[in-house]
Amino acid sequence: MDYHKVTEQELRRLREIIPEDRILTGEEIGEDYSHDELGGITNAPEVLIRVLSTEEISEIMKYANCQHIPVVVRGSGTGLVGASVALHGGIMLETTGMNRILELDTENLTVTVEPGVLLMELSQFAEENDFLYPPDPGEKSATIGGNISTNAGGMRAVKYGVTRDYVRGLTVVLPTGEVIKLGGKVVKNSSGYSLKDLMIGSEGTLGIITEAVLKLVALPKVSVSLLIPFADMDAALEAVPEIIKSKAVPTAIEFMERGTILFAEEYLGKKFPDSKSDAYILLTFDGNSLEQVERDYDTVAKLCIDRGALDVYIVDTDERKQSVWSARGAFLEAIKASTTAMDECDVVVPRNRVADFIKFTHQLAQEIGMRIPSFGHAGDGNLHVYLCRDEMEEKEWQKKLDTVFDAMYRKAEEYHGLVSGEHGIGFAKRRYLSRQYGEAQMRIMRGIKLAFDPNGILNPGKVV
Repeated sequence: MDYHKVTEQELRRLREIIPEDRILTGEEIGEDYSHDELGGITNAPEVLIRVLSTEEISEIMKYANCQHIPVVVRGSGTGLVGASVALHGGIMLETTGMNRILELDTENLTVTVEPGVLLMELSQFAEENDFLYPPDPGEKSATIGGNISTNAGGMRAVKYGVTRDYVRGLTVVLPTGEVIKLGGKVVKNSSGYSLKDLMIGSEGTLGIITEAVLKLVALPKVSVSLLIPFADMDAALEAVPEIIKSKAVPTAIEFMERGTILFAEEYLGKKFPDSKSDAYILLTFDGNSLEQVERDYDTVAKLCIDRGALDVYIVDTDERKQSVWSARGAFLEAIKASTTAMDECDVVVPRNRVADFIKFTHQLAQEIGMRIPSFGHAGDGNLHVYLCRDEMEEKEWQKKLDTVFDAMYRKAEEYHGLVSGEHGIGFAKRRYLSRQYGEAQMRIMRGIKLAFDPNGILNPGKVV
């Protein structure tokens, strides 16, 4: 599709809508705005606009739609699939300035926020008011708008679910500039097609989220973690389906390998409580009484010992929790720091195939001659597998990337999994999504895109 370039005439019109000090062009736009966290896909916008309201976004979209100027929305830029990259130049709207927590409704157990509120800010605000916002993606500096746009998951999904489960209502600016409100504070809604749920996970291709009504739950009074070492990854992951079947309900079940822990130790300059074993499961249990939490973790501890666990470490003090979970939170950055470049395979498979998939990545690493560390959410089957360039030449790196990605996504399909568990499709995974879903599903999704965005100006080149 041909898009209109942003000329001086367009800039004059945009400056009538937005004060000039919030409009950046050319070299005024920092290099960071040309890529996301991984940086493998790059292109700079022609104009960067720091928006502050629904009304501003609406006016910009009305003009961009009439002029056929492509528009991309960006929050903190922490994505990993190129979803916030301005592939066709045009206008980039930065929403980090829309960062107000607008309302806490203690009667309806909701909080209303703007899209630029950071996850860590919302989590802290909720806890200060004795509530919990359960979605817990690893990148705490991501914006809520970005979390909703990718349906971010995180470590607490085993017990609490993902972002989609906590979005009650959205205010959205359509590519045409029209403003619509989807859902609200109601708990039930069977009123027509769920357009709200189409927005969640749409990666900024259908509309621009400018306000969100989110569900909260009561803050659990007790939280305890278990760190459980195993002799090898097979034994660790084979215990997970048994944990799921037990009557205990963990909040999180994470798996990690010794190599990844050592990267985190070096990156943080801090020792992990134990790094002698080849594989670990990290679990969290929460509840309103210590007795209930102790029953749950005691059940799982005994089950793991029976399945070959080497020990069980109880992580119940603030210092221990900080030591363990800060290391877990640093895995991505630690792996990134250990190599010259990397890319990520974010797949989800049925929980009983996690061990098989990880074994496959180990075999693939040996066969292809590439370092492929991994970690992930064993409790929901979402795996984060990292491909490390190390000392490879560019041509060799690109060739091996294609080979490994193709092999891993085919294996995920074989195991009845999907190409993304929580990071989305963006630009990087489009061909894998198309291959897995086939023409019928892709045609329906393209039809949905066309209904929302008839001129194809909003985040073009992504997802479908």
